[in-house]
Amino acid sequence: MVFSNLVFLFCFLPIILLAYFISPKAIKNIILLIASLFFYAWGEPVYIFLMLFSIHMNYFLGRMIGKDTARKKAYLALAIIGNVAILGYFKYADFFITNVNRLFNTSLELTELPLPIGISFFTFQAMSYVIDVYRKQVEPQKNLISLALYISFFPQLVAGPIVRYNTINEQLMKRKVTLDKFSEGVRRFIIGLAKKVLLANAFGEVADGVFTSSTDDLSLATAWIGILAYTLQIYFDFSGYSDMAIGLGKMFGFDFLENFNFPYISLNVTEFWKRWHISLGAWFRDYVYIPLGGNRKGGAKTIRNLLIVWTITGFWHGASWTFMAWGFYYGVLITMERLGGANLLSRLWRPFQHLYLLLIVMIGWVFFRADDFTYSLSYLERMFGMGINGLMDNQSYIYLNDYWYIFALGILFSMPVLPYLKKKTSSIHKKKPFQVTFPWMSTAFYMLLMIASMIQLVNSTYNPFIYFRF
Repeated sequence: MVFSNLVFLFCFLPIILLAYFISPKAIKNIILLIASLFFYAWGEPVYIFLMLFSIHMNYFLGRMIGKDTARKKAYLALAIIGNVAILGYFKYADFFITNVNRLFNTSLELTELPLPIGISFFTFQAMSYVIDVYRKQVEPQKNLISLALYISFFPQLVAGPIVRYNTINEQLMKRKVTLDKFSEGVRRFIIGLAKKVLLANAFGEVADGVFTSSTDDLSLATAWIGILAYTLQIYFDFSGYSDMAIGLGKMFGFDFLENFNFPYISLNVTEFWKRWHISLGAWFRDYVYIPLGGNRKGGAKTIRNLLIVWTITGFWHGASWTFMAWGFYYGVLITMERLGGANLLSRLWRPFQHLYLLLIVMIGWVFFRADDFTYSLSYLERMFGMGINGLMDNQSYIYLNDYWYIFALGILFSMPVLPYLKKKTSSIHKKKPFQVTFPWMSTAFYMLLMIASMIQLVNSTYNPFIYFRF
């Protein structure tokens, strides 16, 4: 089940909200846990047993790490190996078998297992819990229900953000939902839903149309339209899901950290990754980069650590050499900026810095979107005028004619327009300026967004879920 689905919006969510708020405090977490497990089992019921195994394994090992200090390192190693093994088997087994067959000319059979939804997210959350217990940053959770809810909580289960246990451990036991907080959650959810349904899905139609075409048929304009569409699709899709998750969390009293901060306004790659998928970057920094030594052991090891972390980051996104190349690509770029490239960039006119970043990111998205290196490299050739089928063709004219206003809105709202407008209305009330200064306008705005999203969901069957790959 996904958030941008009529079953979720008109059946699942209203029922869970009603059950949660009429239930006594003692069973609220149980209500949320049952709802989360049902939510996860909706698409592939058999994988609920995988989720339950992960919960019990991490609960037991977390307790042992906190209890048996003499052997806590062994229990931590067991927990990490167990979580990585779960992720590795279901997500990467076929990738390794395929490459072994190619390398050694063997004929090992593929597992052909469907990828459990959100497995990359919930395994990383589980690992953050046991590592934080080992580091004595948090106490081991004695309540199995609370830990199970942390790992399986449906708002952030399938598409993040990656919620760290130490940020919500107190909220698992004690939280309060006020009318203001619930209203804020509803508004945030509507913004995310509109991003996904009204913008990301439209860009997805264009990107899919271009990237499923042979590169021999692409004109220069079509190639750039396709990658621009995907650049905007993945931002509005991913940040939209994060907005919906944060909004849903607030409806139940949880405060999740932000996951996106308008990354396309960045001036260099380092800044971009401080604004894009913030929770993943923080996870790799705290649990991989710093334990490797970070930047504390000299320049050469710093470069090594950066390249290792970013290659793993790419591999985390998918079982493909193109994902690994995408991660390594960013590792090289960030290394170059650390070695002085950022200082050189900062001397340029700011629009040139911005254009540099956008070009770098769009090149990277080609590898992220394409299925293999052959298509990626061929697509990049078309983007830069090699082997093109003319400057423009009928396909590019159709896309520009039918989607120009969507592109205009996407570019506009990939910038902090709404925060700017809210800041401008801060003369009366600093905390909630837009709602307080123009309450009727705020209500009408969110109602129109919700109605437009519902109309689009009812009238269109195109509603992709790009996180199946993650």
